[in-house]
Amino acid sequence: MKHRIAGRRLDRTTEHRTAMFKNMVTSLLRHERIQTTTPKAKELKRIADKVITLAKKGSPHARRQAYRQVRDVEVLNKLFESIGPRFAKRAGGYTRIIKIGRRAGDNAEVAVIELVEKAPAEATEGKGEEKSEKKAKPAKAEPAEKAEKKAAKKPKKEKA
Repeated sequence: MKHRIAGRRLDRTTEHRTAMFKNMVTSLLRHERIQTTTPKAKELKRIADKVITLAKKGSPHARRQAYRQVRDVEVLNKLFESIGPRFAKRAGGYTRIIKIGRRAGDNAEVAVIELVEKAPAEATEGKGEEKSEKKAKPAKAEPAEKAEKKAAKKPKKEKA
């Protein structure tokens, strides 16, 4: 009998399993959607929901507790500044698991785990447009400037 034994071992050592889930929860919070096997997704859901609940509290102690799972300061700030307030009115169930079939290589059942509420569309669209504009403007401006400089330096010689 398996009394008082919680969680799956996933055929890994304790250290490997804890490190894997810390990396997975960090990736989930960074990208808000990741693809993994179904058993890993089900275990990740438990951890991610607990971390998001800590973010809803917003206290310094809750931030320290969340830092034990999410060791990336950038993702931790995102968690407490945008993800926590986004789920403030929700009582639980911050993630969803969508089964998408089986993997070709080893026939493992694969699922997508994602946050239930999407980020506001205005914030994500604005960031993407700014980046593309910054890259596009210098690329267009540089060839024109180079052509003008070359034309100014070398006067054309006419053959008579």
